[in-house]
Amino acid sequence: MTLASFAQRLWYGPARRTWPLWPLETVFRALVATKASLYRSARLRRHRVSVPVVVVGNLTVGGTGKTPVVAWLAGRMRAKGIRPGIVLRGYRGTHTGAPLLVDARSDASIVGDEAVLHALKGADIVVVGRDRVLAAEKAAQAGADVVICDDGLQHLRLARRCEIAVIDPAVGFGNGHLLPAGPLREPTSRLATVHAVVEVCRDLERPRPQRYETNTVCRASFRLGDAVNLATGERRPLTSFVGGRVRAVAGVGRPEAFFAALRRAGLDLDECPLPDHADANQLAGTLADAPIALMTEKDAVKCLASALPGWWYVELELEFAPYQDERLLAIVLERIDGGLRSGVKGG
Repeated sequence: MTLASFAQRLWYGPARRTWPLWPLETVFRALVATKASLYRSARLRRHRVSVPVVVVGNLTVGGTGKTPVVAWLAGRMRAKGIRPGIVLRGYRGTHTGAPLLVDARSDASIVGDEAVLHALKGADIVVVGRDRVLAAEKAAQAGADVVICDDGLQHLRLARRCEIAVIDPAVGFGNGHLLPAGPLREPTSRLATVHAVVEVCRDLERPRPQRYETNTVCRASFRLGDAVNLATGERRPLTSFVGGRVRAVAGVGRPEAFFAALRRAGLDLDECPLPDHADANQLAGTLADAPIALMTEKDAVKCLASALPGWWYVELELEFAPYQDERLLAIVLERIDGGLRSGVKGG
């Protein structure tokens, strides 16, 4: 068991198991509160860039569905004539220098898998950089009308017009404790300050009932789309794989959700869960002897250069409850209205 998987089991179990870490949690809580207070009082400066900024983040360590929400929001903005730029830290990538523009040909091992995934999904301005202020300004200089930050809710140095918190209701906030005693990066009271909460249900189990300190909660769920061949681009419905044995590989936050969705589609699986953001070598070692393999989109961007004919990725589509997608989009557009470049369509 890896340290990350051990921590996840600890954090999402009974709170009493982490009691030796509670003194460290108290220190962490004080640091978070002090940082927030310094920014509220302007003793620490928030840096504004030349276009509106929207931050999509979460309160917990691990995946909650931020990247699909960012991709959905960017697509809806493009449909309205707004040119979004997507900014990421480039998690698990090796790039540490000045902010870097990413395209679909970029090396995921350098810029991170999520950045390449956004480029493959149609985003023409994607920037990775450890300094989010500089990365956001680079996106604006590249022609973005609005910057969408994939993660960064806790990066208060970058001023923003709109904040969206994404939550996986199946696991909620774990044991309710802050790091290192629990999965929370900030207290749940932080949700009182965001402009919307998006619950992204993976349909794995009945979601835990949650109450949030915000008036706007939008609910969405994942749906698997077609399978796409990494080597040829051929598309096939998942039902075409029924009747044969398929190796399913997932290096994401909750691989069991991907496997469960494939099983619901009627597939017979050899399940191969990998750590979140598994690298190309880990994936290649797991896939090498598989006649037919299905993987997530995030894993596929690291395998494109070495893809074999039997390797496929499964498209992931985000579906909102009725009218809630329009509600969320309206909130974002209202928040950024007035900061968009001239000539941009607003509706």
